Amino acid sequence: MKVEGTRSFAAPRQTVWDVLNSPEQMAKLMPGVESFEVADPTHWRANVKIPLGLGGLRMSIDFTKLDERAPEHATLAAKGNGVGAIMNMETAFDLSEEAGGTHMKWQADVKIAGPVGSMGQRVLQPIVNQQVNNVLAALDKQVMDAAGGAS
Repeated sequence: MKVEGTRSFAAPRQTVWDVLNSPEQMAKLMPGVESFEVADPTHWRANVKIPLGLGGLRMSIDFTKLDERAPEHATLAAKGNGVGAIMNMETAFDLSEEAGGTHMKWQADVKIAGPVGSMGQRVLQPIVNQQVNNVLAALDKQVMDAAGGAS
């Protein structure tokens, strides 16, 4: 399941880059994070509870930064395991300067296997879309906080 989009931020590109490339900041963006640990600057793990309809799916997700060209591009892989689901995701973003701020183009390819994955894209797509919107709203807030804190 592929999702993609664009976003504009009223903040310098370096500020947006710093937020997106901090594992600690990324942990604050993800919904349902119960614990988080950084192994090194390119590897970290989060234990999350993903809201899925009637309950939540607990997953342990390992993140690996695959590629980065500061302050314009990064690619990240995530592998998650939980009861009833295995998730693989690769996501990337590109940042460019635009008048008065930063333009972000992002994409993610999410694959979910197991009983949860068998629910099908029609059921999972709205859940994925909602989670993406939650992450982007949290990112907006963090970028604005970082931009405000930098002045």
